[in-house]
Amino acid sequence: MSKREKPDFYAEKARKDGYPARSVYKLEEIQKKFNIIRPGYKIIDVGASPGSWTMYALKLTKGSGLVVGADLKPMVLRESYSNFFFMQGDIFKEETISFLAEKGPYDTILSDAAPATTGNRTIDTGRSYSLVEQVIGLSGPLLKKGGSMVLKIFQGGDEKELIDYMKTIFETVKIFKPKAVRKESFETYFIGMSYKG
Repeated sequence: MSKREKPDFYAEKARKDGYPARSVYKLEEIQKKFNIIRPGYKIIDVGASPGSWTMYALKLTKGSGLVVGADLKPMVLRESYSNFFFMQGDIFKEETISFLAEKGPYDTILSDAAPATTGNRTIDTGRSYSLVEQVIGLSGPLLKKGGSMVLKIFQGGDEKELIDYMKTIFETVKIFKPKAVRKESFETYFIGMSYKG
């Protein structure tokens, strides 16, 4: 059993707290530091399955606003929520963006999405870069002026270009590696705040 397969503190905690994945505690740390989700907010969770980030966003919005989960894979939450909507499909398709834009604009775009990995770091970081670039592209049609964005990226050397680009569209951009990220992982998070619109 590899280190990654062995349930660690966060995996055990997620099981006890009723979340499908340990990644929820990464978002919890980001939220405590940057306060990017509030009651009444409209939020999109890109790459939402299996649903931990969506569940946490729903907990913080307290039944108000709107939380949209979007993923290629299906997602089933244990409870039903009046302010939740799930869309299975490709969020980068024009018709999907138009459909989601009608429900917006959104206060926060979340993305813990990761590309299909190969184990080759160069290929995986390249795929992650492309995915993050596409998610940043959603800010134009979907994000409210003054809104925030949280993105997971695999560090591979080129991410400075994405940070520089984010700095042109957000007032504040931070790089943050939550404690809940596994020690051996090369993922980190970009947080863009106060979207210039």
